[in-house]
Amino acid sequence: MKAAFINETGGPDVIQFGDVATPEPGPTEVLVKVGAVAVNPIDTYIRSGAVAIANEFPYIIGCDLAGTIEQCGSEVSRFKVGDRVWGSNQSLFGRKGTFAEYAAVGEQWLYPTPDGMSDDVAAAGSLVGITAHVGLFLHAGLCEGEVVFVNGGTGGVGTSVVRLAKSAGAKVIATVGNADKQALCGSWGADLVLDYHATNLDDEITAFTESNGGIDVWFETLREPTLDRTVGLMSRRGRIILMAGRNARPEFPVGPFYVKDLRMVGFAMFNASPQEQRTAAEAINSLFSAGGWNPMIGAMFPLSEAAAAHSLQEASTLNNAGSLTGKIVLHP
Repeated sequence: MKAAFINETGGPDVIQFGDVATPEPGPTEVLVKVGAVAVNPIDTYIRSGAVAIANEFPYIIGCDLAGTIEQCGSEVSRFKVGDRVWGSNQSLFGRKGTFAEYAAVGEQWLYPTPDGMSDDVAAAGSLVGITAHVGLFLHAGLCEGEVVFVNGGTGGVGTSVVRLAKSAGAKVIATVGNADKQALCGSWGADLVLDYHATNLDDEITAFTESNGGIDVWFETLREPTLDRTVGLMSRRGRIILMAGRNARPEFPVGPFYVKDLRMVGFAMFNASPQEQRTAAEAINSLFSAGGWNPMIGAMFPLSEAAAAHSLQEASTLNNAGSLTGKIVLHP
């Protein structure tokens, strides 16, 4: 089969496209004919070596996938040949990546694709959707009527936070980089969408949340969080959710944090159990069926151009180029 793989860690140019052996599914695995995959920042960190997971080569990259089951292992009970499925969590902890024509995946990491959902949409919403749901509900315990704030409301995770929070009856504040993105984020139901370049940004947030006493859930997506500012904008017993800023070392206002009874949780979706992630996936599928889930796709590439896709992702994630709105999807 054809696959995008690396023989060493490094820049996007280390990605090769060529023939590798088609995997055989184990007893609890299925063989998926891949219809679409998506690019995530974690994929670029693994490829570059910033996250030291790739240690056996050739190493197939990629976490997300959507496709159709072609073969089932002898102990598989949840799926059958011909089922359409989507999932994430691959290329991690010894699991093979997804950037290939076929992928052998443990059935616990896969979910049925709802009628009407394309492979492109399923792949685009996989990691970011599960991440947003785990953060909002497992870790933040979001309740109806609470106020959620997210930076980057048109980014992969930010978009998912907006849609999932609104589906739970929350009020959502999001920041974006320009007027077009403001209109886009507003069309998804965000209650207040602000340009993060604005000089009166925090004044507008304070005015919007005055009756609530501040923000209940701050979903941090920035690589350099500013906790002094965040804590000042929070309501009593608010929750700050951290899932970005791998190398950040922000100052921390201890006094204001504890006198407000605040909580702060750091998490990586990969640490969530299969059942916790399945709960998130089932909620995403239900939201799609209700017409509330449609992840934005910002760029498409053939799998043979995986290196170009990684370059685009890095430009957006690491260099703040602002050239990408939505997810990058590739087709084998």
